[in-house]
Amino acid sequence: MNKYEVMVIVKPAEEEATNAVIEKIEALIARVGGTVEKVDRWGKRRLAYAVKKFTDGFYVLINFEAAPAEIKEIDRVLKINDEVLKHLIVKHGK
Repeated sequence: MNKYEVMVIVKPAEEEATNAVIEKIEALIARVGGTVEKVDRWGKRRLAYAVKKFTDGFYVLINFEAAPAEIKEIDRVLKINDEVLKHLIVKHGK
């Protein structure tokens, strides 16, 4: 198991809707066999450029452990999620 972090920019919405999207991402990581270590909510910020006609987004940084083979599945699901504007998965080096 390797350590990763994913930065997700979620569509700006009500707090309950944003929390539901974050919980879905945490459940996705758990479903593929990973473990979430830390969830850091950065809050609503202005984007540098419009993404899918949105100028603001809710930033979330999630640190987790997962097998390298499962990262493709996490990436695939985040790409097709309509609530996620952008995401980036990075492996922590040792």
